[in-house]
Amino acid sequence: MLDIKVNSSLIPDELRVNVLPQFLGPHYLTGESMVNDWAARLCSSYEGGYWNFFTLSNGGFYMSPSNMGRVHVRWHMNGYSDMMGADAFGITVTLFALCHLAEHTLDDAIVGRYYQLREFAAHHVEAANILRAID
Repeated sequence: MLDIKVNSSLIPDELRVNVLPQFLGPHYLTGESMVNDWAARLCSSYEGGYWNFFTLSNGGFYMSPSNMGRVHVRWHMNGYSDMMGADAFGITVTLFALCHLAEHTLDDAIVGRYYQLREFAAHHVEAANILRAID
């Protein structure tokens, strides 16, 4: 079986307005709120800010904070505690938010978004950290 690499592309500012409705459908406001909530839960130094949006070549997407460098991420439910870059943090946060949103909405499309991002995360340069954080 071929292992096809999933690539990401930054969405330009002028196209941002439709990103969350496109990928989260009617749940886009709840989803955006969950991303911010999970960012604060996972990183005590998170204070909000501008997020970049990325599309994935497999049809998925994720969000990543644009104003952060490496951050300390901690999740007490699985004992994870380590440093990761802003992109990996954004992927991790988006995965947590998509999982939570899928549980909240029972929407198969949201479940699909989770697995599209999970596929990308598995080949990210910080895959080990991301996967340990969401385990």
